[in-house]
Amino acid sequence: MLSFKSFVFTALLAGSQAENLRSVMTPRGLSQELIAGFEPSSSVEDHNAIDRDQKAMEVQLGDKSNASFENAKAIYEQGGNSKTFAVLTIPGGLTVSVGKGDEVFGTNEAGLPIQGKVYEAASSSETTLKVQYLTGDSQASYSDCQVGGLVETNTVGCFTAANGTLTVAGVANVAYTYDIAENNDNGRTLQGFSTSAQKKMRVNGNGAFYDDFQKFLDYYGDSDYSDKFALAALAGNSLSIGGKTFDFSSYDFEARAEVVKKTTAYMGTAMYVIRELEDALDDCVASDSTRNDDAVKALDEAVAFYTGSLEGSAGGSGSGVQFYALANKRCQNLNTCGTSGDANTGNSKVNHDIFKEFDRMQQNLNTVSCADARKNKEDIAKKLFVPLVQGTIRYAHIQENQPDSGTKAESEGAVFAAAVLPVVHACNTADATTIYQNMRPESGLTADFNAVKNAFERNYACMGITCADVGGMWDKGNDRYFDGAGPCGGAGGSDDGVNVGLAVGLSIGGVALLGLILMFVKRRNASAVEFKSDDNNQI
Repeated sequence: MLSFKSFVFTALLAGSQAENLRSVMTPRGLSQELIAGFEPSSSVEDHNAIDRDQKAMEVQLGDKSNASFENAKAIYEQGGNSKTFAVLTIPGGLTVSVGKGDEVFGTNEAGLPIQGKVYEAASSSETTLKVQYLTGDSQASYSDCQVGGLVETNTVGCFTAANGTLTVAGVANVAYTYDIAENNDNGRTLQGFSTSAQKKMRVNGNGAFYDDFQKFLDYYGDSDYSDKFALAALAGNSLSIGGKTFDFSSYDFEARAEVVKKTTAYMGTAMYVIRELEDALDDCVASDSTRNDDAVKALDEAVAFYTGSLEGSAGGSGSGVQFYALANKRCQNLNTCGTSGDANTGNSKVNHDIFKEFDRMQQNLNTVSCADARKNKEDIAKKLFVPLVQGTIRYAHIQENQPDSGTKAESEGAVFAAAVLPVVHACNTADATTIYQNMRPESGLTADFNAVKNAFERNYACMGITCADVGGMWDKGNDRYFDGAGPCGGAGGSDDGVNVGLAVGLSIGGVALLGLILMFVKRRNASAVEFKSDDNNQI
């Protein structure tokens, strides 16, 4: 005899509308869908979909109006694509107590079965029941109930509205009322990555703050610093935080949109990636196999948040909006793409390196090699800040060489800097101050490129990254570095690749003569090179 759950699944397969019903869990296969080439050990399609909130928010920000910014704020705060649950009213009250995770069955508007699970335990006589929709193992059809704060919603897989009945923990015909537009919420939001930091950025959930997060707490003084940045930019306000001022009040919609987009993806979500890696290490315990399963799942979630669903199973789709996409954009600007990090097309070396560490960490967690897994996490966390350094350097260069680039360039440089300043500050407070003073909002596009670049370079060793990781500002049109913008002391320009070879074996007098010749060549090239802003490549 079929169980009720098996009957539901069989009925769905037989039904003419079965292909539209995606909220019922299908039997798990032997392997999970890849995330940019990484094979997770657990089902994290729902986590991977957080980038759809980011994308939906960016679409609204692109409309550049007060109404669209309010829509973007709703998506930021309420979500819509990840960890969806319905808030149902039970007029007569529950007849039995239910526990978190208990099975719930109902139907959608078309009368097709929908399966969920109790989101929060509820006692008998309780008149409110939260039910989380189950998600499938295919990223393309992981859920069909997506509402929350979204403007464009999908309700095919939601419980039927108005009056319906459920089977809850085996109890049939539990009557409820429910408004699809108003009573669907999300337990995972972009805002929540920041506002939950005070609780979730701690060792084993209640200990000291994780080291990487502590740097940001020391610098900004608030655990929800990312949320404060996002809300200030959404409202067009000035933010005073950690003794520093980030004034967005005079920015237009376009400039404010850049601050919001980069804050949510590169400050909030990026730090939460580190949180999941640390959570995996907290759960890496040789004597407890259950916790080790949790450790591997936490790593899967970190990869999902870093990458997002829009990158596809192979990665590099060009449609992504998370950190993975950022690394691929910035490597084109600073000539650090490819496995060797010396190209300006293709996947970034940062992504190659980080995914290699993801794979190694997965293996180490599976074998309970916790100390080795810790090394993997540290390497990932260090590489994570490379695209932020690159972004700051890029916009310092744009501001100095293209003074008419406007507040959009200033705003982008400001938020890239804000996302990495605490790491520099932990190494050298004076250099962090130099970067802040040059890149802060309302600086009037007066960034001193060399001052910013040199301030970073003095701290690469402390930050655990290298000159080769960061690269130099690449002039793609002329296939060389911009003058004075080569990696770590490299002069850049057409002469940059020959300095070392020509200098070998020369006398001191010869080196001096070569210096005079190169100075002449450099000045000649500087007058010939036209700076080209790659606006289509800005993320």
